[in-house]
Amino acid sequence: MRTADVIVIGGGIHGCSTALECRRRGLSVILLEKDHVARHASGVNAGGVRRLNRHPDEIPLAMASAALWQSIKDLVGDNCGYRQTGQIRVAETEAGLEAIAARRALVEGLGYSHEQWIDRETLFGLVPAIARHCLGALYTADDGYADPSRTTRAFARRAAALGAEIISPCRAGIPVRTGDGWQVPTDRGPVSGAAVVNCAGAWGGAIAAGLGEPVPIEPVAPMMLVTARVPPFIAPVVASFDRMISFKQSPNGTVVIGGGWRGRAEPEANRALVEFGDLHRLIGNVLHLFPVMREARITRSWAGIEGMMPDGIPVISPSATAPGVVHAFGFSAHGFQLGPIGGRIVADLVETGKTALPIAPFSIERFQRASWREAS
Repeated sequence: MRTADVIVIGGGIHGCSTALECRRRGLSVILLEKDHVARHASGVNAGGVRRLNRHPDEIPLAMASAALWQSIKDLVGDNCGYRQTGQIRVAETEAGLEAIAARRALVEGLGYSHEQWIDRETLFGLVPAIARHCLGALYTADDGYADPSRTTRAFARRAAALGAEIISPCRAGIPVRTGDGWQVPTDRGPVSGAAVVNCAGAWGGAIAAGLGEPVPIEPVAPMMLVTARVPPFIAPVVASFDRMISFKQSPNGTVVIGGGWRGRAEPEANRALVEFGDLHRLIGNVLHLFPVMREARITRSWAGIEGMMPDGIPVISPSATAPGVVHAFGFSAHGFQLGPIGGRIVADLVETGKTALPIAPFSIERFQRASWREAS
C-alpha cells in the first residue's frame, strides 16, 4: 500500500499547488487525479489573474495571491504565460454606471484602492476598438492573465520534482478513517496517509457528503471559444457590468472569449457539452462590444466541469466531521487566480490547523447553520 503524510485528491491548480506547498514543508505527498492534471476547470478556463470585481470575502486572498503571481517563475520554474495587461469592466448603460458606483463604495469601504474608475476618454485610449456607446469602466492596471493548463502543469511538475507522487489516471473513493489516519480506496489500490485534502472540484461535494457534511454544490460547464489569429488590437482583458462576456487577445493573435455562459455538465459521464445556442448569444455580445470582430473566424469552442456554490465562494476549511481532512473545492468558476495562495493556505491547515489569512467565510460549516438554511 502506498503511504504518505498527505493524500491530495484532485489534480487541478489547487490540488497541484497544495502538493507543492506541502512538499516545500517537508511533508510527503501522494496526489490522486482521476483523469490527468488540468483536465477540467483548471485547464479550460479563461486564465484570468484578477482582483477586479472579486467577492468581498475573496479580496484578501486575491491580494495575497497577486503577490505570488509576481514571482510565479521562481515558484514553479515557468512564467506560465503570465502577463500584466490590466483588466477592465465596462459600463454600457446607466444601470452599469450605478453598479460601478456601488462597487466602488463597497471596495473603498473595505479599505482597498485597486479598482479605479476610468472615464470614456481613458477607456477609449486603453481599448480603441471598443464600441463608443460605453460610458466608463472600473480598471485594475496590474491584473492580467496566464495560460491555465500550462500553469497547472507547472505546479504539478515542480511538486513532482520535489518528491510528490502524482498518480493518474486514478479514481479515488470516499476516505475511510483508520486509527489516527486515513485510507483512500482507489481503482489502483488503497492509499493511506495522516491527512487528506479534498481538491476534487465539482466532485468535491461527493467526498464531503461521504464524510457526513453535504454541501449544495452544482456541477456547471463554463464555455469558451477562440478565434483564428487576427492583427493585435487590444491589450487588457475586458468584461462588462451589463452583459456576460470575458474578452482578451493572446500574444499569438487569437482572441479567447468567455463570460460565464454554461454548457451541459455531465459529471457522472465525466464530460461537458457545448450549448451552441448560448455560444451564439455570446458571439452577439462580442459583436456589440467589438464590431471589429465581425470578420473574425471561430476555430474552437469547449467547456469544462466546475463546481458552483450557491453563494459564489469556495469551501476552504478543515472538515467539521473528519479530523485530518481539509477541503478546498467549489471555486465557482473563478478559482484560477487564487491557486498559488490556495495551496499555501491548505498546507497551513494541514500542518498547523490554522492560517493567517481570513478564511472563516469559506468554512464548510456555513451550510449547516440555521441562518444559511433560512436564507436558502
